[in-house]
Amino acid sequence: MRTVVRVLAVACTALVPGLTAPAPAAPAGLPWTGAWETAPSGTAAPLPGAAVRDVVHLGIGGTAVRVRLSNRLGTRPLHLGAVTVALRRAAGPAAVPGTLRAATFHGSPRATVPPGADTVTDPVPLPVRAGADLLVTVHTPRDDGPATYHRTALQTSYLARAGAGHAADEDGTAYTATTAHWYYVTGVDVRGTARGSIVAFGDSLTDGTGSTPDTNRRWPDRLARRLGPHRYGVLNAGVAGNRLLRDGTGPSALARLAADALDRPRVRVLVLLEGVNDINGTPEANDPAAYAAAYRTLVARAHARGVRVVGVTLTPYGGHPSWTAAREAVRQRVNALIRGGRIFDAVADADAALRDPAAPARLRPAYDPGDHLHFDDAGMDVLAGTVHRALPH
Repeated sequence: MRTVVRVLAVACTALVPGLTAPAPAAPAGLPWTGAWETAPSGTAAPLPGAAVRDVVHLGIGGTAVRVRLSNRLGTRPLHLGAVTVALRRAAGPAAVPGTLRAATFHGSPRATVPPGADTVTDPVPLPVRAGADLLVTVHTPRDDGPATYHRTALQTSYLARAGAGHAADEDGTAYTATTAHWYYVTGVDVRGTARGSIVAFGDSLTDGTGSTPDTNRRWPDRLARRLGPHRYGVLNAGVAGNRLLRDGTGPSALARLAADALDRPRVRVLVLLEGVNDINGTPEANDPAAYAAAYRTLVARAHARGVRVVGVTLTPYGGHPSWTAAREAVRQRVNALIRGGRIFDAVADADAALRDPAAPARLRPAYDPGDHLHFDDAGMDVLAGTVHRALPH
């Protein structure tokens, strides 16, 4: 896996038809904090000529936004023909009238992002509130090869197949196709009064699998609500299939730690729930000492950035086709390390909170969406509460 280099590259052109020049930048007195995140999880077929209107849900508000876009997993330069942001009017692709803004890159409405790189827009003066849905529209004018995306969005976004001008559309009528993925967009920062951000780092359990789509009921979303709109942004860096010890779906936890967590603005706490996919993977990782070494490495890297780390115990999955008694024994030994190994700054015991008291190797039925591994909406809320109580104060 190649090293990810964060590069900002721009190409100057005329303004996109249909958009006026952005308003003057908002005052720079307030700091930037992450309000939303998704981690790149793979690539999809390119969408040459299309405009993708990604719908993202902000956990905190502010006076201005900036957008993070990624070509991290691409193989060719990514040409951004136009990027716009707007508040969503209601369910669907339409914007609140008067809120659509053009994003720029060092003053240009276009940018070229090298393969393996991310870029960040200039500040966009658009006041947003906590709990708002933001429309981030990305127009890609040409076939630039594999598109970096997040596969398991659990959020409906929209596609307009023809032309750059649709990036400037408020009414959304051109957005006749839908997608269940987030394309290119990997973060939104806001300028405001929040105290910092908390990164939820893990696999499909954090990504939200099992929760109801289009409702923002993943456990990091629930945690954001518990913390309140003015305290901390909660960033979801979950990737379905991700592993701690080796590459799986995308790079391993250790390989992506900086780009998906520590490099985000004003991160104060990292919450780690990772390891079940290593137990179940091929080859199996059945030596708890390897987990302990990886956890300690991750914590040391976070501490070097001034970030505290909450370790979350691995949750039960008895009844899932991958479960075996031998793998259950490994899970129990890893959990013993998480609870008592003095590795983390704090521990959130999700295993204790979610297991069935009558069958501790299984999830409580009220939290099981039916696959015996992931959590339903109720389980997500219980996990959010468990993490909330463990956060350092």
